[in-house]
Amino acid sequence: MLQQIISQTPTYVWAILAVLVYRGAAAARDRVVGLRSVFVLPVVMLALGLQALASGFGLVSPAAAAWLIGLAIGACLAWRASAGGVSVNRVAGTVLLRGSWLPMALMLALFAGKFAFAVTLSVQPSLKADLAFALPACAAFGALAGAFLGRPLHVAAALRAAPVGAAQVQAA
Repeated sequence: MLQQIISQTPTYVWAILAVLVYRGAAAARDRVVGLRSVFVLPVVMLALGLQALASGFGLVSPAAAAWLIGLAIGACLAWRASAGGVSVNRVAGTVLLRGSWLPMALMLALFAGKFAFAVTLSVQPSLKADLAFALPACAAFGALAGAFLGRPLHVAAALRAAPVGAAQVQAA
């Protein structure tokens, strides 16, 4: 059965996995990035999560509530985990991000979860209507989406706390 699942998986899925591994490896090193790029991945993850939620369960549903609760929990945990990991240079419009393997782990967990979710629903489509399946899955996906918000929230806090003329500010 595993061989059948892997052989029937579209090629673009493996390309997405390769991109995630590449991005995760890049996130493991200290790097200076533009302010906008700090917010791109979290916004993409939120948009993809909302799109999947809307198409799978609807935005006004118990599954959506579970996703939002998971999102809040994931964002809070990520906020705590990423403390002190950013340094903002407002004048240059850049951010020094400390290297971490956490983004790789989050991206791979999200990929594996979505892959398993899709496979499970393709094998047993009736589970889509089962709240005992949908609620924990949506809460977990919400938490993973929220986990991508830790660094951007620290960057936003540092930008807000920095005087306009300040060159560099360390996020707490």
